[in-house]
Amino acid sequence: MEQKLYYQDAYMKSFTAELLKQEHDEDGRLYVVLSQTAFYPTGGGQPFDTGTLNAVKVVDVEETGGEIRHYIDAKLEESTEIEGEIDWERRFDHMQQHAGQHILSAAFEDLFGYKTVSFHLGKETLTIDLETESLSAHEAQAAEELANQIILENRPILTKWVNSEEVRRYKLRKELSVTEDIRLVIIPEFDYNGCGGTHPDSTGQVTSLKILGWERQKKMVRIEFVCGRRVLEQLGKKHTVLQELTALLNAPEQDMADAVKRMLEQRKELDKMIEESREQLLRYEAAELVDAGTGMIVSKVFQNRTIQELQKLARLLVSQAEDRVFLLAAENEDKLQFVFARGKQAEADLKRWNKEALAIIDGKGGGNDFLVQGGGRLIRGEQFLSQLLEKIR
Repeated sequence: MEQKLYYQDAYMKSFTAELLKQEHDEDGRLYVVLSQTAFYPTGGGQPFDTGTLNAVKVVDVEETGGEIRHYIDAKLEESTEIEGEIDWERRFDHMQQHAGQHILSAAFEDLFGYKTVSFHLGKETLTIDLETESLSAHEAQAAEELANQIILENRPILTKWVNSEEVRRYKLRKELSVTEDIRLVIIPEFDYNGCGGTHPDSTGQVTSLKILGWERQKKMVRIEFVCGRRVLEQLGKKHTVLQELTALLNAPEQDMADAVKRMLEQRKELDKMIEESREQLLRYEAAELVDAGTGMIVSKVFQNRTIQELQKLARLLVSQAEDRVFLLAAENEDKLQFVFARGKQAEADLKRWNKEALAIIDGKGGGNDFLVQGGGRLIRGEQFLSQLLEKIR
């Protein structure tokens, strides 16, 4: 433990150490082991520290087989003395988030008995999974308010090393995962928890905590939240979005929800009008095609028409001309699609014609005795219909 300087002083930003080992791991990654280190390795839900060793970047830190491996992006020159520099902004951010997690987890358990079963600290937000299948907005607000009250009171955050006998004196929030070298993180008269992470020395340095949302995960509820500097970052992002929306909607922030509702209602009405117009155009198109067609089989090639539009048009056609068969094809980007339909009084084996059509374009499709459809490789529509009609005749 004496080699883990981050336990002696979480605020240590630089240190010196001796180089004990410089090797590649089983995956070929280069790492070094030092006589002592202030770099925190990944563990307990908290990510690793980054920084430099003799100006060489540290890209990962892991504790493996009792040694702390500092993975670096270039080989260190052989030297007995190493100058280590911690990326302090990243370290302090992790300290704020981890302490905030302790506070919020304790708040949920203190108020409602909801235990935290897992914790993840991400790049932008962090999450805890609560041992409950539901969470109300009132409960979330109450826990957030209590957490911020504890932060505002600027209570000390203490760390203490105890053995298996001494730890029995404390009412811990969760069961310990170790039986030796037990490190407690304590917020007096609020939270007692076994933890190996780094934390500030007072709750006030967490500055603030904000719950962003929650969702059900299996039989638990996952809370997403931010602490410290991340609260300001989230506020800044949301404020920028609100300013942009204010200009786009021509409405102040407090009226923005009503403006969006009106816009959505208008969109629904517009979509309805567009759909009605499309239906009307299809009816006109069907009437023109019926009038222009001669003979029992009428064919037509379209550009960029959906299969749904072709189906609607085909049904309109056979309703107006029950003694005819209609062959509709559309050249759509990278494929050719078709719909064939026959009226009730027309004679045609559409299922056989469908097989012939699919063979021409190496396609797939299906249908019934009165309407079939399919699609396949893109060829000219006129060429497709010409080959099909030749086979039919």
